[in-house]
Amino acid sequence: MERLIYQFFSDDDFLRISNQIKKAEKTTSGEIRISMKEKRQFADRSKTIRQLAEKEFYKLNMHATRDKTGILLYLLLHERQFYILADQGINEKVTQGTWDSVRDEIQVKFHEGNFCDGMIAGIEKVGKILSEHFPVKTDDTNELSNKIVMER
Repeated sequence: MERLIYQFFSDDDFLRISNQIKKAEKTTSGEIRISMKEKRQFADRSKTIRQLAEKEFYKLNMHATRDKTGILLYLLLHERQFYILADQGINEKVTQGTWDSVRDEIQVKFHEGNFCDGMIAGIEKVGKILSEHFPVKTDDTNELSNKIVMER
């Protein structure tokens, strides 16, 4: 049986998305990650999309960046839910409302069936916002992988 994730994205899409993360991170000290889950685990059935994103955030060690500037774009494909979760350093300067409006822009593309374009546009927007508040530093290193996390 084909994985659900391939109904939304192709391998080429994953490469384009990873490359967009790399491009966005050239202008900011922020760290962008994407996690795509096909469906929630039975043990997580009563959790909200935010709680699932928080669990993933810590699982991926995103809270361990030097300046607390990790941001997670979390997709729950089977339920067609999506959440953007930023770390403490980002939240001190950027409101959740900003990320919710980026999420809404991405969802418009998703509703049109343009999943890759939605993710690319979202990463671009997140990168632009981060670069305004957290410009790249001379001693900046890529602290988190740009690879997309995918689970069933």
